Amino acid sequence: MLQAIAESSDPVAADRAVRALERDASLRERRRGRSEAAPAPTLPPASRPAPGTPDSPQRVVSDAGKAEKLPGRVVRREGEPATGDAAADEAYDGLGATWELYATAYGRNSLDGRGLPLLASVHYGTDYDNAFWDGTQMVFGDGDGRYFQRFTASLDVIGHELTHGVTELTAGLTYRGQPGALNESISDVFGSLVRQRLLGQRADQADWLIGADLLTDAVHGVALRSLAAPGTAYDDPVLGKDPQPAHMDAFVQTADDNGGVHINSGIPNHAFYLAATAVGGYAWERVGRTWYAVLTGPGISADCDFATFARLTVDAARAQEGESSSLAEAVQSAWEQVGVLQAGSSAAPAPIAPSGQEPTGGEGSPGGEGAPGRGTEVLVRRTGGFAGLTRERSVRLEELPGDDADQWTHLLATRRLSAFSNGPIHPDAYCYEVRCDAPPTRVSMPEPRLPEEVRGLLERTLASGD
Repeated sequence: MLQAIAESSDPVAADRAVRALERDASLRERRRGRSEAAPAPTLPPASRPAPGTPDSPQRVVSDAGKAEKLPGRVVRREGEPATGDAAADEAYDGLGATWELYATAYGRNSLDGRGLPLLASVHYGTDYDNAFWDGTQMVFGDGDGRYFQRFTASLDVIGHELTHGVTELTAGLTYRGQPGALNESISDVFGSLVRQRLLGQRADQADWLIGADLLTDAVHGVALRSLAAPGTAYDDPVLGKDPQPAHMDAFVQTADDNGGVHINSGIPNHAFYLAATAVGGYAWERVGRTWYAVLTGPGISADCDFATFARLTVDAARAQEGESSSLAEAVQSAWEQVGVLQAGSSAAPAPIAPSGQEPTGGEGSPGGEGAPGRGTEVLVRRTGGFAGLTRERSVRLEELPGDDADQWTHLLATRRLSAFSNGPIHPDAYCYEVRCDAPPTRVSMPEPRLPEEVRGLLERTLASGD
């Protein structure tokens, strides 16, 4: 979605979106999987809170003061009264509501199960259009006021990002293809449950939307995503149309967005919605407990696909309430309705070919053509991001400012880009692809691996056509 705004004809909003995208990587470099220990808080040692207890979280909210240095000035600690700053108090309450869901419904003491302190910084950057879990704390922007409100206003988004931390420290789902879409879906599911529990809503009373509190009146849409009706959350001339499918028949085969992790997550999202509404009552109780048992249990692996996850949830539901229980039948039926399981059995349909294969990291053989000329054409493509949108531009070097053309000439001639092609892919980060015929180049680079000057060049090249 930020990509779409960056490509819009509104110069002010586009500039703000580009700056937000350029800052994404530094907030995500520390994300890891189940084999890693819980991350250490980023506060100075003397200011670090003790771990929370099973009866209470340990929250610390700081004010970044529109700067980009974390964590900023501490404005509220656990048990202190409200500050009067809406963003700081919303962050404090949202962290607490997420802790309450995991502690009360599932007996989990914070994200790591050991009382990990919940840290947050508000007022990060200027007109910053995002909120992130960076591996140690939450970071909240105030939004640009044109398309996005302040990000602390959306409780389900807070729950979504914090749940990425739970997933990293439990299942460690690979962020690509179907495992990556499950990673995104699990965050959407538990983000929605955080909000439903706070509001005391039964499954039939919830709106099942993600990010409904973020969008301004200028956006033609109701939210970022819908678990009840994937593909219907927004249809906007700037942001585009919600691309999520609700059934395997519409599964999107793509190398974009790490194999469509933000797109195909609509399928398991809808399965949870169908199961929860069929069972009725509070969704975080019976069906939520089933999903949580699978996420944190021994049966799931980092490469878990939709069918495996579906079978695990059916097995978990049977273990919870019995082979022929209404819960087990609802979970089985939900996965059948979205086309992941076959009717009447726990077998999966014929497997879909793996998606999300990145272009190889090579840049042609060393014996290829030499330095590019000013007429050389370069294609730059960016995929991923929270909304899973794609942006692309093909440009001749002579069309770029002189300094940028010189930088491209150097990067292509020295084949330096290949050095950035390998590395971890983090949730909600971007991936860049560069193609060129002379010298022969086709390289894909995850954003967290890129130096500031290379990432800036890619962003300027993409923006130069606006």
